[in-house]
Amino acid sequence: MTDTPDETRQLNFGWEEWVALPGLGVPAIRAKVDTGARTSALHAFDIETFGSSAKPKVRFTVHPIPGRDDLVIPCSAPIVDRREVTSSNGEKELRYVIESNLAVNGDSWPIEITLTNRSTMNSRMLLGRQALKDHITIVATDRFMQPELSYDVYHTAEMRQAAPARALRICVLSREDNYSNRRLVEEGEKRGHSVEVINTTRCYMAINAMAPEVHYDGKRLPRFDAIIPRIGASITPYGTAIIRQFETIGTYCVNPSAGITASRDKLYAHQLMARAKIGMPNTAFAASPKDTSNLIGLVGTAPLIVKLLESSQGKGVVLAETRKAAESVIDAFRGLRANFLVQDFVKESAGEDIRCLVIGGKVVASMKRTGADGDFRSNLHRGGSAKSVRITKQERETAIRAARAFDLNLAGVDLLRSETGPKVLEVNSSPGFEGIEQSTGKNIIGLLYDQIESRVRPVPIRRRRAGSSEVE
Repeated sequence: MTDTPDETRQLNFGWEEWVALPGLGVPAIRAKVDTGARTSALHAFDIETFGSSAKPKVRFTVHPIPGRDDLVIPCSAPIVDRREVTSSNGEKELRYVIESNLAVNGDSWPIEITLTNRSTMNSRMLLGRQALKDHITIVATDRFMQPELSYDVYHTAEMRQAAPARALRICVLSREDNYSNRRLVEEGEKRGHSVEVINTTRCYMAINAMAPEVHYDGKRLPRFDAIIPRIGASITPYGTAIIRQFETIGTYCVNPSAGITASRDKLYAHQLMARAKIGMPNTAFAASPKDTSNLIGLVGTAPLIVKLLESSQGKGVVLAETRKAAESVIDAFRGLRANFLVQDFVKESAGEDIRCLVIGGKVVASMKRTGADGDFRSNLHRGGSAKSVRITKQERETAIRAARAFDLNLAGVDLLRSETGPKVLEVNSSPGFEGIEQSTGKNIIGLLYDQIESRVRPVPIRRRRAGSSEVE
């Protein structure tokens, strides 16, 4: 005896119904039922294609509540077709077609949806014949025959939590072809994202109040979901100006322009850390050559570190073994009209430091770096070596506080272990990933994408007071 399959539950639809598109992160939207149309249509803005020609995707935003354009739900989906659609007034339009599940009263089934601007229509969505399966009966004289949903969900964190994983369009701002950038592209594409490496210096800006834009190679850059800045120290001013432009547009930037600028200015960086009461080596700075002796006295006795403000990767950092050597180095730097800091040399660190990688306010990995033989600097770029290391609770908290002082979501915090506790040497806003991934065996780039994916989810909107124009 064979089992009889369950009968499909019959649904009655009026000419307008509440539906959900969970695959697009739209938990409630009113849809007009139109049996005269073949394909369903969704009100969409900022429609842009991305991805490879073999697997094209479309990125768009949805405003599900009429009159509330401040509610923006970013969506993306594979393109299943591009179809010419004739509207009720006879106008023809070539539209992208996607597929997504339609959810009604506990039932769910896939439908095709065309993307178009319906701002002049009363309904933000139209349900065509293809979406109306055999188990649906249309009652054209009635409406809302299925359980009513509510726009209230858009005022709660539930919409953010329920947002589905989606393909993102991500820009890596960098001029380099290196391990870090190749890994960012590789890991991003493995997750279904489209990752483009854009040469920072070839970007240029249209600066105006109504439509600020970033251009590249003669064209306006598309709207990215996120920017990963990998700005070289030599182009910090221009690179941060480009990031500020993306911030003006409203694009999520992993590290903000202000944090990158502050971390690159070593004098300001030390002042910020001092304000936040973060431990660091005794540091002094002066502009006048008459103050050399007092400058050294403020820091302590030799040996001392003399460090150019523009130094990076260990370049422009000199260890002065004696007071006389320190005076000579300072005189030489002044002769070059260079700005520099003088710091206490933490002897007990013995040419070692600890790089803590902070992502989203958490230390996700740490490594101990040891300088090459005879070199007090532990930079891997200068022949140093690295291995994974366990850090103390105090070191972890110090690294997190240092990244927070610069408002950085991604930071390499370099610490020295001293007799009086951890001392922060530097906060790097564009840390390399090769050394720390290889020494710890962790997928650091994957953790970074976890943070990006969580940050680009839609944000709940505030309720409007009584008397406003919002349609409920």
